[in-house]
Amino acid sequence: MKDRSDIDRLKDINRAIQKIEKYTENLFLEEFENNEMVQDAVFKNFEVIGEAAYKVTKKTKAEHQEIEWRKIEALRHKLVHDYYEIDMVIVWNTKEKKLPELFDLIIDLIEKLEADEKSL
Repeated sequence: MKDRSDIDRLKDINRAIQKIEKYTENLFLEEFENNEMVQDAVFKNFEVIGEAAYKVTKKTKAEHQEIEWRKIEALRHKLVHDYYEIDMVIVWNTKEKKLPELFDLIIDLIEKLEADEKSL
């Protein structure tokens, strides 16, 4: 099986962000804290974001340090390996404060990489 490109992985990140936004639309923190099904869906998509970020090449990460690659990967690690210590407020605040900015940064990066591919 052919390995997926950075563009593919970046698109995975933005699809996962869109799913998180859809699943939490019209919810407040308290409702999120009390809805295990939504929590599971959000956690899964944060895991996808973290795994996709981890698989982005070192070259792309080094050239685009405006994206907090290590923090993204660390959140995935926390959700997968330290699942019993998840702080819902941190997850919620990350969703509210970090994901919109990350979405925009990823869009810009996808556009740049696609333009670079076309110029080859």
